[in-house]
Amino acid sequence: MEVLKQPLSNVQLELLKTFSHQLSESEILELRKILAQFFAQRAIQLANEAWDKKEWTDEDVDRMLETKMRKKSN
Repeated sequence: MEVLKQPLSNVQLELLKTFSHQLSESEILELRKILAQFFAQRAIQLANEAWDKKEWTDEDVDRMLETKMRKKSN
């Protein structure tokens, strides 16, 4: 018998439980902004950690910006 994977992530389930009531359009927009800020801050934090770990300099970043770094997909 095949086991079905859970179709929703843990955060999706938590949000469904938390917001089981109706929100106004303005509340939904405010929530979207808060979530966007959360994920933006997390991305910045991870980028800063990578920067520190790899000991990059401004010159390294300038060089990366001028270099085609994508790999061709097969």
